[in-house]
Amino acid sequence: MTPPHSAHDTTDRFLDEASRFGANNYKPLPVVLERGDGVWVHDVEGRKYLDMLAAYSAVNQGHRHPRIIEAARSQMERLTLTSRAFHNDRMGPFLRRLCEVTGFEKALPMNTGAEAVETAIKMVRKWGYRVKGVPEGRAEIIVCSNNFHGRTTTIVGFSSEAQYRDGFGPFTPGFVEVPYGDADAFESALTDRTVGFLVEPIQGEGGVIVPPEGYLARTRALCAERDVAFMADEIQTGLGRTGRMFCCDWEDVRPDVLIVGKALGGGVYPVSAALADGELMDVFHPGDHGSTFGGNPLGAAVGEAALDVIVDERLVERSAELGAWFMDELRSIRSPHVKEVRGKGLMIGVEILASSGTARPFCEALQDRGILAKETHHQVIRFAPPLTIARSDLEWALGEIREVLR
Repeated sequence: MTPPHSAHDTTDRFLDEASRFGANNYKPLPVVLERGDGVWVHDVEGRKYLDMLAAYSAVNQGHRHPRIIEAARSQMERLTLTSRAFHNDRMGPFLRRLCEVTGFEKALPMNTGAEAVETAIKMVRKWGYRVKGVPEGRAEIIVCSNNFHGRTTTIVGFSSEAQYRDGFGPFTPGFVEVPYGDADAFESALTDRTVGFLVEPIQGEGGVIVPPEGYLARTRALCAERDVAFMADEIQTGLGRTGRMFCCDWEDVRPDVLIVGKALGGGVYPVSAALADGELMDVFHPGDHGSTFGGNPLGAAVGEAALDVIVDERLVERSAELGAWFMDELRSIRSPHVKEVRGKGLMIGVEILASSGTARPFCEALQDRGILAKETHHQVIRFAPPLTIARSDLEWALGEIREVLR
């Protein structure tokens, strides 16, 4: 296929168009990508890069995985959208496969991660009123400081990041914030009005923050004791990213509500879902909640193939093995700039000392050497390559990373 530009086009032209005609709501690295295969991407000027971000874990299976592309292509030739006014022949098999992989009884398909979080919030609130018996309008959901669950007005309203809230109020009430990783603070915040606890098993956007060992298990036990729904946002951490199918599995925690997205679409199409057993999911009735595109046949075909690739190619085990080795290698680098290396599986953050400036210049230096990574929370370089990456590719990357960090 001929690229939609000429050989004379340069990066500057595309950057200029994006700046002139697009909203100023992102600050990407100055690279313009045009194609990708597996773990490698290419820019408009022919340069090749190792993708060490994987679209914030949306490309766990690698760019354009053949099985996922074939599933999408085949379905596009048959039927792409019906809305939920009618059944389609792909949604049922997809939901069955999703429930098999996750171990939950029922799933509600959506498109983006933020939509799945909103779904979980509505589900748990209604359960709190109809089943737990909290007085109408008084339900509370406990959230964590430094959280990131999406960009809707409800979600940014319970963010502790000032910029995410600035200028977007008034905000939805009913959320109580506690420090992340502090189980005692969580216990103290529980009341008879608490219906849910929304938590990321590792805070990705927050800087790859790993909670203390036992935190998830203890908060899960407290939720069970107090009849509170434990809601795990595994949009970034799930589907193999941390070396387990879901990050909660590290502490043998089964949430009441599991929220998934990103890699569920295989880097091809936006697919997300909220999962729960019948006691919670059955609070929904026709008209309570929905999505024109949620569960559409194209998304369902892609989602089912994305799950099959993760399971069949043992990407969970690959993430655990390569991630442990890669993190040990990063920790062995003698650098005057690094404060800490942390993470699980192939979700790794390298925190840069404040005295060395922000992480942005380090990411730009990595780009110059053919590695695409991105800073988060100013000080952290996030390394989260596709789970299909070869050890030889990581060995090459380590050599470049050592030079940059030294």
